[in-house]
Formats: sequence, C-alpha cells, structure tokens
Amino acid sequence: MLRGLLLVLLLCTLPAGQDGGASRAASSEALRVLVLDDAPPMSYRDASGQLTGFSVEIARALCREIGATCLFDVKALGQAVQTVAEGRADLAAVGIFDKPEQYSKLLLSKPYYRSLSLWLARPDIEPGAAGVLAAVVSGSAQERYARQRGWSVHAVRSAGAVREALTAGTVQAALVPMESALDMQKNRSFRHLGLTPTVYSSAELSGEAMIGISPLRPALREEIDGALDRIKRNGTYDRINSRFLPFRVS
Repeated sequence: MLRGLLLVLLLCTLPAGQDGGASRAASSEALRVLVLDDAPPMSYRDASGQLTGFSVEIARALCREIGATCLFDVKALGQAVQTVAEGRADLAAVGIFDKPEQYSKLLLSKPYYRSLSLWLARPDIEPGAAGVLAAVVSGSAQERYARQRGWSVHAVRSAGAVREALTAGTVQAALVPMESALDMQKNRSFRHLGLTPTVYSSAELSGEAMIGISPLRPALREEIDGALDRIKRNGTYDRINSRFLPFRVS
C-alpha cells in the first residue's frame, strides 16, 4: 500500500510532458515508445519543445489505459520500426501501414487511424516523368511505392524536411500522407508554390495504420488492442482526433 502511494506521489511530481528517468525509476510498467518529432499533426514538438500530436497523444492515452508510463524516444521512421522489430523498444507509434519483409517479426496492433497519400506537384508534372525528383520520407510506404516504380526520389528524414525540399526548389514534387499535406498548407511559402494535390488510392498507399509492438512482448498486443477499443468507447479517441485533425480518421 505504502509503495503504491509513493509511486503515485513520484509520478504526480514529474514535470508535465517529461517522460524521462524519474518515470523509469518509479514505474515497473514503463514502456519505451518511439515516435517522430517533425511530422505534424501526427507527431511533433510544440512551442515549448514537448512531444505531442495525434499519434503521441493516442500512445499516451493507451499507456494510461493499461496503467503504464510512456517513455518517449524520437527516431526516424525506418529506425523506429527496425528498433521495435528487434525488441529494443516496446512500441512504435509512427503509423505503420504494412509489414515490410525485413520487419517480419514486428507485431502490429489493431488499426488506430486510416489515411491515404497525396501527390503534390504542378498540374503539368506527372509522377515518374523524366527529370522529376520527388521528395518522400525515408522508410515510408510512399518511398517503397515510388522506388518500386522507378521514380527519381529524394528521401528525407521527416515530413517537415519534405516541405523544406519543396519550398527550396530541391525537388519538383512529393508523395506524402494526406495528414502531412494538409499541415503543409499552413506554411505560407508552401502555399505560394501553387502545387496541386492528387489522391493516390493504391492499396500500398492508403488504408489502416497500426502501432508496431515488440515481438518480445506478445501479451502487450492484446493489452494495446483492448485499450484502443476502450478509448474509442469512452470518448478519449474522439477528443484527440478533434484536437489535431479536422476530420475523423477512425
């Protein structure tokens, strides 16, 4: 009883948004959760430097639901999936659409949102056309799709880097998730480019995104799936959805 009270007091005194050593020492139910930090509105740092976004807050809600503490760590997309697949982290809340062959041991949760991809370019620029360089996020479904079709691609670390490559004129186009494309519209320099979005409905580029789970924690998948069901029933999921996105993604 006393140990439980001390644990509550320690967690309550941890500064808001800090997911570091104090939590690790205080909780035997700490989960190392890998996220992105430059992919708004899904996962990014706010003005105070704290991690937030749809995927980050969903992960926090799931951890609370199962009585665990999220210890967030930032990785690039491909690194996050690889790290969890190798059992060196517990969860990857990075929006995994499928399970590439090299990550065959990665466990996947139930879907936690649905998405599709957009081609961003001037109306006269066709995907895969000679001389057209398209930005994609390294390790993403969009990168695999483009490379499989022989497109000239410029792979970058994050959605923010895609926007920078477009506005700098380093690339002529981009293939990105719809959520990233909508967030780019908030940037004045990006809007001035006058790019036209084209929806890609290919199965490789649209569908349900899942959370990656360590193969060393098979029981965790059932816990995460159950928690996801509960936050959808109790309204937590909808509140997070409305906070970060102008449309429903479940």
